[in-house]
Amino acid sequence: MGWIKQKVEGLYKKYKTRNPFTLAKLLNIQIFYWDLPEEIRGFYQYEKRNRFIFINSNLSLEEQLVVCAHELGHALFHKNVNTTFMSKNTFLSVSKIEREANRFAAELLIPDEDFNEHNNIYDIASLRGVPVELVRLKHQCKEGLF
Repeated sequence: MGWIKQKVEGLYKKYKTRNPFTLAKLLNIQIFYWDLPEEIRGFYQYEKRNRFIFINSNLSLEEQLVVCAHELGHALFHKNVNTTFMSKNTFLSVSKIEREANRFAAELLIPDEDFNEHNNIYDIASLRGVPVELVRLKHQCKEGLF
């Protein structure tokens, strides 16, 4: 089991939720909704021992969920690094910290059981309200391809 998956499972075991908004609140990470430009989905900021997640208020609730999970990954793994933004193409990023945040979001939002109960990634994406790319990433991690 990878260290990111272990972190997610530890959070789930302790807090009994996979909801990134709830986890952020429990971990004392403040969330703000801002009217950001279309290409900026959200970002994480650390200042004076305080952690903040900013989410584009123009996104759908499903998109906000994914952005929150992604930025929560930054807050947990890259605490002192201010991420500038999460663009629409973040799933294609080669940056190590962006890949780690994506993997965290995939592990958090998509339980392993979904792959036992559903035949394809499109059904899982629809069920969880997440992009197919995130389900594909989770599947690759599960299969040891990532």
